[in-house]
Amino acid sequence: MGSTGSARLSERMVRLRQMEEGESRRALDLGLRELAQLENAWRAAQHRERAGRSLVARSATSGEIADRIAGLEESRSGSRRAAALALRIRVAEETVASLRQDYQSRRTSRLQAETLAEAERARETASGLRRSQQALDDWYLNRKRSNDHRNLDEDRN
Repeated sequence: MGSTGSARLSERMVRLRQMEEGESRRALDLGLRELAQLENAWRAAQHRERAGRSLVARSATSGEIADRIAGLEESRSGSRRAAALALRIRVAEETVASLRQDYQSRRTSRLQAETLAEAERARETASGLRRSQQALDDWYLNRKRSNDHRNLDEDRN
């Protein structure tokens, strides 16, 4: 494969790695948003549980049986929801950790591809400069030989 072809291939590889990294980043962001939503819901469930306990405590002083029953149900409901969300949060945290690792891996891969592409561009530039210098050297040598031959022809005449 020619040097221009390998430079194009390197650039394509960089673009591919950039797309993969972008997709991985979007998946990570989505996972982080989902985790944040679950954590917010968990905090709301804990708040509901505390509000229920508070209602039970107030009903103890007021003597309202309906408030006590409602408070117990709110507390129980909040507790069950918090427990269910805690399990989902653990799963989401594991998923986010995996997505983060995948993103970091793809980012490293992109950076490596960029380094290789940069090295290929530098190699091509150096090769082009060598060819250009060789052409100048050849031109100079041919010109000098041509002048030497003219000088010999003039000396013979």
